[in-house]
Amino acid sequence: MDWRAYNKVILEPVAIYGGKDHQFGDMSDKDRATLAAHMQTRFAEKLRSRFTLTNTRGPNTLRVRLTLTGAVTNTPVLGTLSRFDLAGAVYNGVQAARDGEGLMTGSVIYGVEIFDAPTSRLLSAYVTKQYPGAYDIKASVGALAAATAGIDRGADALMAQLQ
Repeated sequence: MDWRAYNKVILEPVAIYGGKDHQFGDMSDKDRATLAAHMQTRFAEKLRSRFTLTNTRGPNTLRVRLTLTGAVTNTPVLGTLSRFDLAGAVYNGVQAARDGEGLMTGSVIYGVEIFDAPTSRLLSAYVTKQYPGAYDIKASVGALAAATAGIDRGADALMAQLQ
């Protein structure tokens, strides 16, 4: 796909998947809404760096649909401590080398659909699980910190794809 042909983007409001097979566990509706709002803001910021944001379907315009399908919160205290104890440090060291998920760290799962706005033709679609780096200490503090860090990484990944 030649993404350079597009210079405008419509970012639909982030949808929160509510089916019985969602992957939010017992996460509150408030926390889900907080993640969706962060996702909307972060993806808009990233897309704005390459595209003009618009609400009008027209030539050279993409339409991006994001659906938040699941998230896992950090394990309180233990998530941070696992970065420093011997067993956690070894495991997280291996995961960091593989760009893998850290021990007792939260994550976010969402779907991305990219359409040609004028024709509504689907150009790309995928579901992804994003999480912070295994040694991202800041993302281990606070219940939603890892999920929001995962959203930030996901926005960067989408922009890399659209270059």
